[in-house]
Amino acid sequence: MVRTINLTTDIPATREIHITLPSDFPAGPADIVLVVSTVADSNIATLGEFADSEFFGMWRDREDITNSLEFACDLRSLGWKRSA
Repeated sequence: MVRTINLTTDIPATREIHITLPSDFPAGPADIVLVVSTVADSNIATLGEFADSEFFGMWRDREDITNSLEFACDLRSLGWKRSA
């Protein structure tokens, strides 16, 4: 049986993390995988920042787009058909 628990934490300056597992976790051998991803890039925008940007809704007043889903599919289809 494989049990998985996902934890999200900030790594402190001491680089020490203490984990207390739930009591129903069995004792014995375990594989622990630590995935560290850096999100400190200041160029990454949040959804709220995107919604407030000039790009969100930039085509809303176009009268030639009656079905936005169909229009987007057509644009993608044209992009896929282009030769490299």
